[in-house]
Amino acid sequence: MANQKPKKSGKKPVSQPATKKETTEVKETVTTTTATTIASTCEHPMKGFFARKYDKDENILTIFKTPRIWGALIGEVIGTMLFVMLMLTLGAQPLYLLFAATCIYVAVVGLSGANLNPIVTVGMMASRRMSAIRGVLYMLAQLLGGWVALIIINAFRLGSGTSLPLPEMTEISGESFWAVALVELMGAIIIAFCYARATRYTRKNPLTFALTVTSGITLAVILALVIAQSFFGYSDSFIFNPIAALMYQILPTTAENFGELAQMAGLAVAAYIIFPVIGGVIGFYISDVATRLSCGGYFCECDSECDRKEVCKK
Repeated sequence: MANQKPKKSGKKPVSQPATKKETTEVKETVTTTTATTIASTCEHPMKGFFARKYDKDENILTIFKTPRIWGALIGEVIGTMLFVMLMLTLGAQPLYLLFAATCIYVAVVGLSGANLNPIVTVGMMASRRMSAIRGVLYMLAQLLGGWVALIIINAFRLGSGTSLPLPEMTEISGESFWAVALVELMGAIIIAFCYARATRYTRKNPLTFALTVTSGITLAVILALVIAQSFFGYSDSFIFNPIAALMYQILPTTAENFGELAQMAGLAVAAYIIFPVIGGVIGFYISDVATRLSCGGYFCECDSECDRKEVCKK
């Protein structure tokens, strides 16, 4: 019939694929938008420097809702235990430290990010890579791991029947304080800087992360050995890890009077805990400032902080 309407087909119209010209236009739009973002970031590199880089919803009420935090804490306990056992038996031997610490970091990096050192944890907290509650939990786990390591090593010592003494560190005095404190500060800055630069490899390449971190530790140890022995005549006067330092029993137990005991304890805490922690914060800040200022530079690193993934093709 003439007035009969054509029946509608049940098939949906097939969308035509985008032409090459349209695809090119989309890519150019994305690249232009990204380039604009990069230009804005590089014009104001310090904008948002202290912005949070961790989950904004993470707090004491939410952090225990998933079991992931427990795996992270177990990783910190085990990793710190192994690291302190290494230090209590071999001391700061650069070659042994490089290989053994690399193994430890690779083994636990997938669990906790492998801080294994309060100077790293405090540096991550200060640079807002880690929440305060997570940082406190990590440091408590590190303290527990160090304590377990001390118990294990003491058990072997007492079980051997020889009662071999633990490695001892140079006793801090008014004359040696600044030399030891400045060496600890320098080493902590190096370790924290290398750790901050290695964080981009934490998940995608744990071996690269571990080698970068342990190489930084080895570099700090070598420089400390040369400086401490050549210029100040000290040996075994640095450790670059407040937890390991406590397990080395740096706090004095005897003195002529309480005032002298308190003074010696204060010097030890300042040299082996406070100065390294300050160095850790400085190392992370140096890394962050350098990263911000290098946005769009010749050696483009394509990290997420600068948002340069689309145009880093120099």
